Amino acid sequence: MLRSPFFCFLIFLLLLSCKEKKTISIDTKPISKEALSLRNEGISNYAKGNFNIAFYDFNKSKILFETLKDSANIGYILIQMSTIQQVNGDYYGSKETLTDALTYVKKKSVYTASINNLFGIAEKELSVYNDAVFYYKEAIKDYKDPIDKLFPLSNIAVVYIQQKKYDKAISVLESILSKKILGDKAQESKARIQDNLGYAYFKKGMTQKGFFLMTKSLEMKKQIDDTYGSIESYIHLAEYYAKIDINKSNQHALAAYNTATKLNSVDERLEGLQFLISNDHSAKNTKYVQKYFSLNDSIIKVRNNFKNKFAKIKYDSKKEKDENQKLRLEKAEDLLSLQKAKYLRIVFAIVLVFLIVLIAILVRYFRNKNRTIKIKTSYDTETRIAKKIHDELANDVFHAITFAETQPLSKEQTKENLLQKLDDIYIRVRGISRENNDIDTGAGFSRNIKEMLSTYNSNSRNIIVNNLEKINWETIDDVKKIAISRILQELMVNMKKHSEANLVVVKFEHDQKLLLINYSDNGKGCKKEEIIKNGLQNMENRIIATKGTITFDTEPDKGFKVKISMPK
Repeated sequence: MLRSPFFCFLIFLLLLSCKEKKTISIDTKPISKEALSLRNEGISNYAKGNFNIAFYDFNKSKILFETLKDSANIGYILIQMSTIQQVNGDYYGSKETLTDALTYVKKKSVYTASINNLFGIAEKELSVYNDAVFYYKEAIKDYKDPIDKLFPLSNIAVVYIQQKKYDKAISVLESILSKKILGDKAQESKARIQDNLGYAYFKKGMTQKGFFLMTKSLEMKKQIDDTYGSIESYIHLAEYYAKIDINKSNQHALAAYNTATKLNSVDERLEGLQFLISNDHSAKNTKYVQKYFSLNDSIIKVRNNFKNKFAKIKYDSKKEKDENQKLRLEKAEDLLSLQKAKYLRIVFAIVLVFLIVLIAILVRYFRNKNRTIKIKTSYDTETRIAKKIHDELANDVFHAITFAETQPLSKEQTKENLLQKLDDIYIRVRGISRENNDIDTGAGFSRNIKEMLSTYNSNSRNIIVNNLEKINWETIDDVKKIAISRILQELMVNMKKHSEANLVVVKFEHDQKLLLINYSDNGKGCKKEEIIKNGLQNMENRIIATKGTITFDTEPDKGFKVKISMPK
């Protein structure tokens, strides 16, 4: 088994830290007791309608439960805080609290169902109806109890009524009533669903059926003492009578207003006043107008105060939490300062030793790597030269020797033929030498490139070079110039060996960031999977080394194209 010295250092460091590091134990029982007490006080104050105090109790309790990492209680408390915000019209603040609650509750639970239902209520009150329906449907998925599912389902019907989708609302509400899931004990829910169903029929234009259901619902609510629920029935009937009997419309609107006043339900009071104002435009109706504006102004002020108080409670609690945490950290730092200083000294020494070893290894590695690259490059160059000499020169030299041995050199024509053969051999030797000489990356770079490319011209092949002189080669570094020169050489060698092309075009382009080289010939081309076999792998490696890209475009009998992109 291999053991790295650095690994041994880490093990030693871990053991040392376990030995030296000490933790401060916290007695959680008093914190848990106080957190539960504050949570129960919040529940009690919420039931009494003391929402401001309840919100404060819940928030203090949440902070303590965060210390205990009690996610279940934190999630529950955040849901209660969100509900209080909605009661006071702070729907945006409620959505922020609900979003926070989602991080503490389990997915697909009664908590997520409540959260989605509250999201739906907030979006409905903010008139974002499509989002409201989405959240109500998510709540239905998360509720396990069939009866619990009915509440968000009936809420969806209310949204449909707001959207004037009366057929959809009727379908949902009738499906709830037809299933008889609620039973005899849920008369209050039945009465409210029946009232909404009657209102939907009325808004659709089926006034008699709607009137019958709304009247029947109001009677049922009176029988079971659902005083709050009766307000909505009065409002619906006030709207029903508004066009056929103003007196009856006023009676129901006034009943809604008086009932809402007793229950301190301000939104419903405003709705009742709206009908009383709209039904009577006479001068004596001024008192209702004044009441409406006075009540509306007071609601806005109260709700704004609540929003500010909620924000302040959260801010003060966070500030207090941060200060307490800071004190605990300062105390912990005082207790551990000596151990920490000793521990840091050891860590520093280990890291220093490791860095020295790492630097030495890296230096050695890169030296060996560069040496290997140079050896391989030299070997590849020698191999290429040897192959060229064997393939291109050996046979020609042999034929020249044979020619000299077998032909009478005294003849002028024979002598000229021999000299021509020797001259051809010389030109090839010079070409091989030029290909493998050190590349001049100075001022003559573009001229040398052009000369190198021109050596591949022949009677049957034309090499065209465009825009070579337009490139400012002084801005290109030497490494990239060498790569470009070798790439073009390899392209030309590949063309000469394989393509049988009679026209080659090499076009240079550039912009502010890139140098572009487009190569194309009209040769026989090849299949893309044969490109590496044709000896172009080395060229691709050179491009990658310069952080450039290369694209091959070729098909049999359709020529050969290469697009090269290289950063300047």
